Amino acid sequence: MRRNGQGLVDVDGAIAVLHAGRVQVRVGDLCRFPADAIVNAANSTLLGGGGVDGAIHRAGGPEILAACRGIRAARWPDGLPTGEAVLTTAGLLAAGAVIHTVGPVWSVEDGDPDELLLRAYHSSLALAAASGFRCVAFPAISTGVYGYPRDEAAEVASQAIIEHFDGPDRVEQVVLVFFSQEQAKAFLEASPLVA
Repeated sequence: MRRNGQGLVDVDGAIAVLHAGRVQVRVGDLCRFPADAIVNAANSTLLGGGGVDGAIHRAGGPEILAACRGIRAARWPDGLPTGEAVLTTAGLLAAGAVIHTVGPVWSVEDGDPDELLLRAYHSSLALAAASGFRCVAFPAISTGVYGYPRDEAAEVASQAIIEHFDGPDRVEQVVLVFFSQEQAKAFLEASPLVA
């Protein structure tokens, strides 16, 4: 372990290892991360879109889209509700599976956006644990085009992770993968996991 110029711990490519080693913060391409599952910050159609959602669909290939269409036809014909999560193949991705969840659109969503974001993380983690996954990697759900403030999203994500590890059925490791050092640093400055 060593400290880098920003005061963050650098361990085997992670810029921070938190919560007794069960949480890692990394900067990189979520699509290339070899977790048991990665989480897609999807839109309710499940048919791809911009940001993380579009990148996962492009990198994973047509198998992911076909699986999402099957879920829409069988279970969610009107789209996946905010806070819910579903599981598909990972197609060509390095991960073993993709967990798709819909986070809230900041200041537009009906209901409490913090509660809806918390539910998106809880649903994803519960689905990962129920599927027997040991390691799941997340993007910063709702902080892109959905406009969720990064500091508030960091607090909600951290709360969900802490609650998950306090529960009986849990994954072994959560990895938070950020697109840039700036985003990762913003998370670490706001996260109660660091305290």
